[in-house]
Formats: sequence, structure tokens, C-alpha cells
Amino acid sequence: MSKTILIVDDSSSLRQVVNLTLTRAGYQVLEAVDGEDALRQLDGRKINLIVSDVNMPRMDGITFLTRVKQLPRYKFTPVVMLTTEGQAEKKEQGRAAGAKAWIVKPFSPQVLLDATAKLALA
Repeated sequence: MSKTILIVDDSSSLRQVVNLTLTRAGYQVLEAVDGEDALRQLDGRKINLIVSDVNMPRMDGITFLTRVKQLPRYKFTPVVMLTTEGQAEKKEQGRAAGAKAWIVKPFSPQVLLDATAKLALA
């Protein structure tokens, strides 16, 4: 059975690019438009990896990540932040909240696939 990855980003074009990259690599992909939408999708099903933007309306990625880590079923689900934010302070906030990797946009699809292969083990 293929691994399931949840993409959280308010940009439909970015979600499309990430979805295409991951589905071509054999992953099953779910999409959410922001943190609130993503939390609704964490309904008990197995999610092997979450790829989330930082800057989104309604609920930003760091807040979303903090909320995910409070959910018993998902607290060990690895999260990759895929964002335009490259500042050390933001990265540290992400690490402190539980992010396992930080990829800065624009990104190479291979970098995303490499991170995904390492983190979507469970």
C-alpha cells in the first residue's frame, strides 16, 4: 500500500506541483488549503507525512504544526515545512514546534522527493 501525504498550502498551483511530483513517485496525496482545513482532514486515517507552507490565511503553518503535535494519533507524524521563509528565526520556530525538515521555495522536486523518502517511513 502506498504512503499517504497531506499537502497544506494556500496556493493551488503549488499544491498541484507538489501533488504531481509525489503521485508520480507513487505516493497517495491529500490536499488542504490552510491549517484549519488540514486539521479537519486529520480524522484518524493514517498519514505518513505532512508537507506544509508557513504563511497561510486563517491558520499559519507553525500554529498548524503545534496543533498536529497535540493530537495523539498524529504527534509522531513527520512534518516538512515547504515555504518562502528562509530566516533562521522562522526555522527555529518550526524546529521547536516539531518540523523534521525545512525546504525553501522555489524548490527542486528532487529535494522534496529525497526528504519524503527519508521521512515517510511509517
